[in-house]
Amino acid sequence: MAIQIGQQAPAFTLYDSEKNKVSLADFKGKNVLLLFFPQAFTSVCTAELCATRDNIAAYNDANAQVFGVSVDSIFTLNKFKAEQSLNFPLLSDFNKEVSTAYNSIYTDWIFDMKGVSKRSAFIIDKDGIIQYAEVLESAGEQPNFAAIRQTLSTLN
Repeated sequence: MAIQIGQQAPAFTLYDSEKNKVSLADFKGKNVLLLFFPQAFTSVCTAELCATRDNIAAYNDANAQVFGVSVDSIFTLNKFKAEQSLNFPLLSDFNKEVSTAYNSIYTDWIFDMKGVSKRSAFIIDKDGIIQYAEVLESAGEQPNFAAIRQTLSTLN
């Protein structure tokens, strides 16, 4: 079932690329931007996350914690984060539970891969409520970052 604006965000705990457990509940009182992406080191994912890196001040100014989420391992994400100098945490949804909970998972993807995160964006407000939800069917597209920044600007 698709995530709807106004609903409580599905809770989660995942490991980040530095092997720390990160829970959504730890960010109560802060806005959260979740960016699900298919795979580290691919061209569109790299472009999306590097653009986010380059605009991190806008998200910080909006009291928003940014997280990149994929089904890649913590080891892959650690190398990707280092190589791209990403300045926000990457979370490993290796078991595909969070991508599934957010209805952001491909049943079938390229090269017969199954269970890869769909490119999607969710804004969760300080109270844990979904304020923005965008799930893209085409991995070649990027989320509407102008709409994301606009939504964040209304939350503070």
